[in-house]
Amino acid sequence: MYQFNYYKPGSIEEATQLYNKSEDAMFLAGGQTLIPTLKQRLAAPADLIDLSSIPELTGISVSDDLVSIGAFTRHAAVADSAEIQRTLPVLSTLAGLIGDAQVRNRGTLGGSVANSDPAADYPAAVIALGATVHTSSRSINAEDYFQDLFETALQPGEILTRIDFPVPKRAAYRKFPNPASRYATVGVLVADFAGDIRVGVTGAGPCAFRATALEHALNADLSVAAVEAVEVPDAGFNSDLHASAEYRANLVKVMAKRAVADLLAL
Repeated sequence: MYQFNYYKPGSIEEATQLYNKSEDAMFLAGGQTLIPTLKQRLAAPADLIDLSSIPELTGISVSDDLVSIGAFTRHAAVADSAEIQRTLPVLSTLAGLIGDAQVRNRGTLGGSVANSDPAADYPAAVIALGATVHTSSRSINAEDYFQDLFETALQPGEILTRIDFPVPKRAAYRKFPNPASRYATVGVLVADFAGDIRVGVTGAGPCAFRATALEHALNADLSVAAVEAVEVPDAGFNSDLHASAEYRANLVKVMAKRAVADLLAL
């Protein structure tokens, strides 16, 4: 790594002050993306601000209609939470599919959503569940948050503090994982809010998005056959060594059909 100054603030206010005083600072959450990036010398911040000692960023709060999770909560905590498993089991299932045990015990919800990797799992849940992303200065609706490849609505110095997930009647998530990284080549989350169907897709495009054509079809007929009748164009989809855009478009339908089948079985 290149040399940098390391700070470990104890509050959001202190972290913000450190960022504002620096000419080139970066926040560190679980470090599953940033640390390898620093090791490869692809990033060279003057100051690294570690958020791990800020208590208000960690924790899970569950009610009948809302699951609120602190941004620094680890994937493993979400996967293992008995409260989330009871109230919003699809989120625990999704978290349990992320990477391997080491990644799940280091990576954080907020770090994943702030990074907005096109193949990350959580963004599908943020979109499909209509979550609200809370930051150190404001609240952002799911539809306004993800904007492009590794690009979100977050402004420089803005700290993601927690995410609120509305609880649907039922939901299911299916993904086609990369066999090495377990990233989602394509992942689809289908949520049923008492007859209002929402579909979030990750892995296919530059960032997570709502599959409105699938939503319209499923709102008219909640069935696997309804998915089969929808055409998913591959325009704008990712094409790389893992999968072509055309293959990803096909995977959207396949994963959606599997998610709908799981949902109907609940």
